Amino acid sequence: MSTNSRPYIFVIVILLAIFGAYNYVVYNTDGYVTVEKLPPVAIKGQQLFQNNRCWSCHQLYGLGGYLGPDLTNVYSAEGKGPSYIKAFLNSGVKSMPQFNFLEEEKNALVEYLKKVDETGIYPNYEAEIEATGWVKLKYRNEK
Repeated sequence: MSTNSRPYIFVIVILLAIFGAYNYVVYNTDGYVTVEKLPPVAIKGQQLFQNNRCWSCHQLYGLGGYLGPDLTNVYSAEGKGPSYIKAFLNSGVKSMPQFNFLEEEKNALVEYLKKVDETGIYPNYEAEIEATGWVKLKYRNEK
């Protein structure tokens, strides 16, 4: 090994040490929030949402298709709620197909959208970026 390559090896070792320390701090701080598990009915609703490709037209938390509205807070929106959601699932509209869901399936989708609504606000104008790089969001179920 030549004497010219030693400074490069030293720089690489220092960069690897910084990278390791950074990862330790990021993944071992209180900034990481564990995900709350969904009840079985909501899981079935999530599976129906995915299997019927609802995300290709609708968004949750601002992610998804743009043909239909964002459904993050449809459960608690004024003038909407469970009956409103079920009505659209039954009848459809111009660009939304009429689904032939069983009552149990409609209830599962409503439960899933309820759980999404409880955890998210979209758009979330009160989000803050912390020094660690994590984004601190305001959740509906926080006091």
